[in-house]
Amino acid sequence: MLRDITLGQYYNTSSPLHEMDPRTKIIGVIVYMAVLFMASSLWEYMLAALFTAFLIKISKVPLGFITRGLKPLAVIMCFTLALNLFMTGTGNELFRWWIFRITDDGIVLAVKMAVRLVFLVMGTSLLTLTTSPIALTGGIERLLSPLRRFGVPSHEIAMMMSIALRFIPTLMEETDKIIKAQTSRGADFESGNLIQRVKAMVPILVPLFVGAFRRAEELAMAMECRCYNGGEGRTSLRELKFRRVDAMALTAGILLVSAMTALKLLKNGGLI
Repeated sequence: MLRDITLGQYYNTSSPLHEMDPRTKIIGVIVYMAVLFMASSLWEYMLAALFTAFLIKISKVPLGFITRGLKPLAVIMCFTLALNLFMTGTGNELFRWWIFRITDDGIVLAVKMAVRLVFLVMGTSLLTLTTSPIALTGGIERLLSPLRRFGVPSHEIAMMMSIALRFIPTLMEETDKIIKAQTSRGADFESGNLIQRVKAMVPILVPLFVGAFRRAEELAMAMECRCYNGGEGRTSLRELKFRRVDAMALTAGILLVSAMTALKLLKNGGLI
């Protein structure tokens, strides 16, 4: 399951999404998230689904590779589904047992939240899958650069975020190696009750934290040896420039928001 985590990984290929300016993709992700939280009707979710399918198609990233990132979130999705299913008190009651009750509004809300979470993971995964860590760092830094006049260290924040994303796959791979090493020594992580399973995780967490601190120390030493001094006076090897594909992407985002707003107005007017 650890290998199924795609967040932070970069899929190296040639596609329109890979060629976009990272600032465009970061803004696009923010707009995409806003659109998902705006969606409430079936037509709006269908529009979001078509737009997500279009993004996956032009990214040239295999659909199986993207959906693989949903497996580690299965527990969170099931918890979210159950929470909305049993905790919604409005609507017609369909089933009741003890303190739990299921209503038609609860079913609709649970399905909407599950679909929204799936689209959210798939859409945001495209940001890291189509953007290299260096380009992502540059994009975040440029977007935060206006905050420098208020004393916000934009370069340091961008560097920390990109390093965190970059080390997610590394830590997952190291965790997988530790689990296999402990299993070969007779460790059992599957049997027993919840408390026993939590105790069995200690031999995994201790070397994982030790390895993480060791990697952080080695990275800090390497940056210090290369005279890294933050964003003051630094230049970029590749200057970010908006191109035609970025203008097309921003136009598509504006059209998506406009279409979502139009559908919402039509719904409020009782036309759909």
